[in-house]
Amino acid sequence: MSDENQPLQSSEYGGMSIEELATASTVYREDLLDGQTIVISGAGTGMGRAMAFLAARLGAKVVICGRREEKLQEVKDGIKQHVGRDIEYALVNIRDPENVETFITDIFNRHGTIHALINSAGGQFSQAAIDFSRKGWLAVVDTNLNGTWWMMQEAAKKWRDTGQEGNIINIAAYVERGMPQSAHSCAARAGVIYLSKTVSTEWAEHNIRVNCIAPGAIETEGVTQYPPEALQEFHRANPMKRFGDVWDVAETTIYLVAPSSKFVTGEVITVDGGMAQHGWVWPMGKPEYFK
Repeated sequence: MSDENQPLQSSEYGGMSIEELATASTVYREDLLDGQTIVISGAGTGMGRAMAFLAARLGAKVVICGRREEKLQEVKDGIKQHVGRDIEYALVNIRDPENVETFITDIFNRHGTIHALINSAGGQFSQAAIDFSRKGWLAVVDTNLNGTWWMMQEAAKKWRDTGQEGNIINIAAYVERGMPQSAHSCAARAGVIYLSKTVSTEWAEHNIRVNCIAPGAIETEGVTQYPPEALQEFHRANPMKRFGDVWDVAETTIYLVAPSSKFVTGEVITVDGGMAQHGWVWPMGKPEYFK
């Protein structure tokens, strides 16, 4: 955690370590998720990695996926070494619907069901919207919106066809006031949120719940992509004047995975230290016009 008077420096920040994720205190009992199969995309780094550690610590059968095998293997080895549990990983490009279909089908064939699907995969780059290339726009929207949808739809079809209840948690962002310098991500994340709200109604007859989490400024490896002058201001964008950490998001996710949220669907839980009411992060630095 960073002190509020000592903003992060990109050259010295690495996020919560594997050892910290294995030992961080949690409000949940250690057998809470015994016997449950939890699938987490984008779990090689950041918030997804923290979710994988916490779910494994709580007894779940964890399956993670992503595109970088070395990161997935690192998480698998770290959980085995520090938590004493085996997890599975698969190389999956969520932008490829056939790849997603194969992945989800394989899990149902081997595990019988998925108790919770957590869509944490995503990514963006910061740029003024007027300068987006067509390729850059399509890449961000395809990953954050389309990739999330392919995962949601494939799992939902399996739950419907097998008569089993389902649970989807999508990691999005707070979009109500826009996301300056990240307009492509804002468009995609807003799509995920309102897609989730829509299908939470459509899929209620199949006993499938769908919710979102909207993190604010969270200390992850991704923070290091931003220029130092922007990082100097990140922690001032919320009234708590600090970053959240990946554990804040991981524990919120478990609330939605566990029976505690059995009557919650179509919702967005915001985890941002009050940023939504207070300020906004300029990931490339605040333009002179607004200073």
